[in-house]
Amino acid sequence: MLFYRAAVDLSRSTLNYVAGIIRRHRKTIRSTWRRLTPTQQALLVLVYLRKGETFTELSAGFGVSVATAWRYVEETVSLLRVRAPKLGRALHKAARDGLHYLVLDGMLIPTDRVRADRPRYSAKHRMHGMNIQVIASPDGTIIWTSGSLPGSTHDLTAARIWGILRALEQAGVLTLADKGYQGTEGPIATPYKGRNKPASQKAANRAHARLRGPGERANAQLKSWRILRKLRCCPHKAGKLCKAIAVLQNYEFTRG
Repeated sequence: MLFYRAAVDLSRSTLNYVAGIIRRHRKTIRSTWRRLTPTQQALLVLVYLRKGETFTELSAGFGVSVATAWRYVEETVSLLRVRAPKLGRALHKAARDGLHYLVLDGMLIPTDRVRADRPRYSAKHRMHGMNIQVIASPDGTIIWTSGSLPGSTHDLTAARIWGILRALEQAGVLTLADKGYQGTEGPIATPYKGRNKPASQKAANRAHARLRGPGERANAQLKSWRILRKLRCCPHKAGKLCKAIAVLQNYEFTRG
């Protein structure tokens, strides 16, 4: 096996943040010795999430077994995802921060499932995957991400399953969404549908797209972590990974 030096496009501050979480966890559970230091474990996890490397590659690069690399990743992802805010708290914070509106959008996380797994097949994207709902601020900051549902789930159905519509109505925050959410209740504004629309509706749709566009960059920020470009693990872990990555992405954006 050949070895080479590589880089991860994340800040030292993010590495220290994750290492601090791991260090406090080890102290809580009274872990006396491990193969890697908290900083090394944090780097291993960031490499896994950001670059999407396999556990075999990680184990070779960090000098641990494949099972140990898997354990370190599972532990750290769990520690990160519990720091992601609950839906109600995230929306109330957005309202307190004075955000004029939010952006709701669905995202498909591709998986390597076989073609027989029809419930995970998204006809819209023509691939197998898991549906994740993302709420973002107007500038693209990730406010909240949902758990995962099979890719065949419609965005509006997913929003109802996760209680997003009810929570938005309770928070009283105007939310922009694409045509996939038409027919919904609550404070959600969607574009006009249909052909031969009058000029006023076309202008409204253009304004809607202009306002919604920057917020939808939140999905691109999540997908910049390569592990989400195609999952090789259990598809149901997609939601947990997204929550952990949202915590890291927001920290990197604000303090990196």
